[in-house]
Amino acid sequence: DVTAGQRVLLQHRGRPLAVLDVTSAWAPDKAAEAAAAYGTASLEHPGTRMIALERGPVYLGGRLHGVCLPDWVFPCQTAAEVRASLPPLTDVVAFQCRNPIHRAHFELFSRALDAPNVRPGAVCLVHPTCGPTQDDDIPGDVRFRTYEVLRGCLGERYHWAYLPYSMHMAGPREAIQHMILRKNYGATHFIIGRDMAGSKSSLTGKDFYEPYEAQEAAEAASEELGIQCVSSPNIVSTAEAGYIFADDARAAGYEVRKLSGTRFRQMLRAGEDIPDWFAFPQVVQVLRAHVAASKVASSEDAPNTAAAAPGPAPSSTADAVPVKQQGQTVSSALHVPAPAVGDSDASVASRLRQERKLAFAG
Repeated sequence: DVTAGQRVLLQHRGRPLAVLDVTSAWAPDKAAEAAAAYGTASLEHPGTRMIALERGPVYLGGRLHGVCLPDWVFPCQTAAEVRASLPPLTDVVAFQCRNPIHRAHFELFSRALDAPNVRPGAVCLVHPTCGPTQDDDIPGDVRFRTYEVLRGCLGERYHWAYLPYSMHMAGPREAIQHMILRKNYGATHFIIGRDMAGSKSSLTGKDFYEPYEAQEAAEAASEELGIQCVSSPNIVSTAEAGYIFADDARAAGYEVRKLSGTRFRQMLRAGEDIPDWFAFPQVVQVLRAHVAASKVASSEDAPNTAAAAPGPAPSSTADAVPVKQQGQTVSSALHVPAPAVGDSDASVASRLRQERKLAFAG
């Protein structure tokens, strides 16, 4: 019911963040939006499904007036704060990921410091996204703990910061967006590996983007954007020579060691040993604790769920509550409350998934 000329209070978990002076309200062409953003209007793409099923039927436009920053469950420095923490007159190579950092990730971003277009003495900004991602991903607060245990172990050339961002799996278009974001955070270079922000069809498993499409798009746009691309070839682990480039391993006939993400999660749940060539022991310890906590939470919640009286399902969209402020009508969105002390990882993950729905509600 919001119309042009009104003011809207934007909240996160009940915390006022900004006021929007609404200048326009319209019904979007969601198919056209999805095709422009993701290169497809198919509901088999998670981003298209989000637009079609989670965003509301009306979009609002206007001028934003900031009130305060969100209160995240992990620390998030502003772009200005991160820039101030980086060494001056030094190349800064930014690395983006949405999962815990394993050995292959480290090999990728450590080698990027020696790329031909990176000056000697460069530092790496390890800049993971900690916001909600896909439903089967590890929750953001758990990913944050895996990053923190590595923070003091990798050396002074590696600087750490966290980005409150939800991945859209938009392939080459998202690679461009990440370059712009990391430039704002002080990076001079941005690492793009194979199949960055890639996505598969939920029905056929077919890739929506080519493996190196993101790299090609980033390299073509780097001069205009004012940030250089460090394109990384595919890196693999071998029994004979450790981590090397896939082409070199193939040429030498080396045995490539593989461990899929699905198999890794199965081994975690089963308590099996994780090979050191795949993951850092400190990271594995955090993930095992998360798995154990999730099992306990599931066993404790099961009897309560069975005995609970039926009730209305939780709403996936924000409720608008009109209030008065200096004679103006303000719509106040009610959001999921902050996690309470003692909340399980599973309940936090559920809240994060709901927050993503609320964040993109029209």
